[in-house]
Amino acid sequence: MTEKKKRLYLNDYRKELLERLDKEKQKEDIINEFNVRKGQGITSPTTPSTTEETRLLMEYIDRANMFNLSERDEKRGKVLKLRKFFKMKRNQQVEVYAKCGTESIYKVGKVSTIGRDFVMLTTLKERMWIPYSVIESANIPYGIPNYSNTHQHFLYDNDLRNKLVHQFGETVAKRDLLKQQFFEESIQTNLEAWKDTWVVVYLDKEEKKLGKISSCKDGKLVLSFFGEFLHINLADLKYIETIRLLTIFTHVFKRMKR
Repeated sequence: MTEKKKRLYLNDYRKELLERLDKEKQKEDIINEFNVRKGQGITSPTTPSTTEETRLLMEYIDRANMFNLSERDEKRGKVLKLRKFFKMKRNQQVEVYAKCGTESIYKVGKVSTIGRDFVMLTTLKERMWIPYSVIESANIPYGIPNYSNTHQHFLYDNDLRNKLVHQFGETVAKRDLLKQQFFEESIQTNLEAWKDTWVVVYLDKEEKKLGKISSCKDGKLVLSFFGEFLHINLADLKYIETIRLLTIFTHVFKRMKR
């Protein structure tokens, strides 16, 4: 027969707990020591390890989860890995290898916007929208140092902080940097914000369309070209580039000669 455990009443339990606390070895907590000096009070530690070790562990768990997911869903895993890579390289130079139909393309630029299904690269002359679906590989160009990016950290003043607390939607909607920080836009919503921008849309190796962005809704990009409107399915586009005025005039001249 099993021996019955002695019933422990509240007063006895409290007494036993206090005795254990007296015997427990006190660990020095330098973080709370400084918090008390600054008048911020005492906070409970999130883990028994040091803060830097906890941070490294969190990053390791995040990446391990991402690769585990990639093994089970290759398509979704590819998007997650590209998005993670570009977020780590925000405002830095990267090179992208992609497919435009049967043709291989190579693009270099600074990571400007990381969306849900695309990345935007910028150079001194142009801006490029590249969907993750056509990207085969992304890397850092040879000879460019791989450094930790500080541009992704924002300093919020008290006025902005209050606006984010009390008028979050209105405040974020007015600033592109805040939208990128809090939301992951789709290529559709991003292109909608670039109305009246002249672009060339690549659909295949030999097929490209030129025009001014009129709208981008319901899975379709609408380009206007001097009164003519062209509707393009977003699922069909390979990548998009902005164009200069000289290119527009050259294109118009060629059309007039026909």
